[in-house]
Amino acid sequence: MVMEATREEIRFPGGEGANTLDLLPVPSGAYKIPSLNNSGGANEPGEGAAEPSSIYLSLILPTYKERINVIGMVAILTTLLDEALPGAYEIIVVDDDSPDRTWEVALRLMTHYPALKVMRRTQVKGLATAVVRGWQAARGEVLGVIDADMQQSPEVLLELLAKLRRGADLAVASRHVEGGGVSNWNLFRRGLSRGAQLLGLLVLPEIIGQVSDPMSGYFLVRREAIANRTLNPSGSKILLEVLSAGDVQKIEEVGYVFQEREEGQAIVLKKNIEFIKHSLRLRMRVHRLKRLWQGQSHFPLTRFIQFGVVGLSGLLLNAVLLSAFQGPLGLGVLASTLMAAELVILGEFTWNDVWTFGDISRQQRQWNQWVKRFVKFNIVCVMGLALRAVILALLSGGLSFNIYAANLLAISVLLLWNFWISFKLSWRVTEVCGNG
Repeated sequence: MVMEATREEIRFPGGEGANTLDLLPVPSGAYKIPSLNNSGGANEPGEGAAEPSSIYLSLILPTYKERINVIGMVAILTTLLDEALPGAYEIIVVDDDSPDRTWEVALRLMTHYPALKVMRRTQVKGLATAVVRGWQAARGEVLGVIDADMQQSPEVLLELLAKLRRGADLAVASRHVEGGGVSNWNLFRRGLSRGAQLLGLLVLPEIIGQVSDPMSGYFLVRREAIANRTLNPSGSKILLEVLSAGDVQKIEEVGYVFQEREEGQAIVLKKNIEFIKHSLRLRMRVHRLKRLWQGQSHFPLTRFIQFGVVGLSGLLLNAVLLSAFQGPLGLGVLASTLMAAELVILGEFTWNDVWTFGDISRQQRQWNQWVKRFVKFNIVCVMGLALRAVILALLSGGLSFNIYAANLLAISVLLLWNFWISFKLSWRVTEVCGNG
């Protein structure tokens, strides 16, 4: 490990000081979390081990220009954790050499908060790498991260801790489960977030499909689930690395309301592009879909069968409607096709909303939630039809498949597409909650 900060003394108004000797050393080398070693020796030849301690939770606050927010966040977290984990936690601020000297403010806070530690990085920047460097210096059995900008409710931390104590390997704060939401996001930001998640789900379904909010930056993970595994952190999201590289067997989610912070559209766009690029990099590293089909306990087989029954009824209804529109009503082919397709989509959505995903929709009864689910389902179905056309063209044209065999395969892919994307997006309605 190396120290990236110089050893000068920092002087504050009023004569108070904080010495940079109090800064945590910044780990160097590979992004690998050491395992806890209660025997005091190395875990493996050449491998380091975290120093034995009584610390249960190590919570990382990655910061950059958070001079004001870090004061309030440390105070709130300390109040919560002093009651929940007295003497058994640490908070580590990892600052990327903020020009407003956030790290300096955090050092001063150490006088009042014994569980607080501070790391200052001067050579490398990036939220994801900052989190991993903090975890490498941490001593807790459970490793966590929360932003310091007050967008994520600190109180949810206690619910995440409860999930870990009940046996979860990973507990994620999600905007897309019951109790979750966003605070007055505009249409642009909501569209970018959902679009990035959809693309990521298409690229990396076996990893991103494990959680409802893969872009969450607020979670706790059991150390041993990621210990001694080389991570490749990138951009501002670290959860994907934990899911892809870690041995995470049981995942729990807790809803939380993400509070608004004014950010330029360019910054919002950049974060979503980073997420997609990271998904693509992971796709290149994952050589097999090892988590997608791990048995019925992971894949919602009952829902899939119900969804298939609804889809079969839709095919029959489509044939009946086309016959009626072009026969007795005398409509043209295009008008008949469009009207039949939309009525079938409406019928399938209604049946799925009541039956296949009824347990979810019954918790989201407001009319605007129903409209959102219906619009999303429409979009998924239209995209599925386009996908089916492409598959048919490739199989029957380019590869000279029998037209009936090609159509059967295309319908099978369409069924999987419609089910999986609908399950992960259409029936994952995000509430829009006010700040009050």
